[in-house]
Amino acid sequence: MKSGEINSLFKNLSKVIKNPKSDLKYKNKFTLLVSVVLSAQCTDVNVNNVTKNIYPKYNKPEHFVRLGRKKIEKLIKSIGLFRNKAKSVYLLSKQLIKKHNGKVPKNFDALHALPGVGRKTASVVLNEGFGLPTIAVDTHVFRVSNRTGLAYGKNPDEVQKRLYEVVPKKYLKNAGHTILLHGRYICKARAPSCKTCVIIKYCKYKHKELLWKY
Repeated sequence: MKSGEINSLFKNLSKVIKNPKSDLKYKNKFTLLVSVVLSAQCTDVNVNNVTKNIYPKYNKPEHFVRLGRKKIEKLIKSIGLFRNKAKSVYLLSKQLIKKHNGKVPKNFDALHALPGVGRKTASVVLNEGFGLPTIAVDTHVFRVSNRTGLAYGKNPDEVQKRLYEVVPKKYLKNAGHTILLHGRYICKARAPSCKTCVIIKYCKYKHKELLWKY
């Protein structure tokens, strides 16, 4: 995709997706981190339904350390992979206290080193929590980037690298959330809404013409 097309793509998206934010509900940077960890292979809606009963009382690393793994499991048991996620939340809470004075670090490598925190999670926290121009590549961003031709890649790391190379600086901070929301609500996996897509003219998706007609 040419640079002019990329600029127009983001210009059009920014007209309909203004001030994009995560759908996750949180109280502080720590609860944001916990929510992102819990959201792996789970919808934001499900995570919010669980955490709305947790965060009013438990919203600091020391709270979760005192709870312990078993009690955390009970609190999040309706979320998929709850045992593994409870372990990650407990261990990352301990590590935050031990190595970061209970604060969420504003550094990719430090975040990535925490238990249960992958590249995507670290990027989301830095972008949403600290306002840094990072791009997290989830299934929606991966799909839209490849379908449109914005950033081809065989895996999330390749797509992320390419996005950092091609996204104009003025759009970089909101690029990840903008693409994500477009993928979640318009460029869906099974039934993309091509008729309502504001970037259809730039899209390289081979089936778009058929979807546009019907």
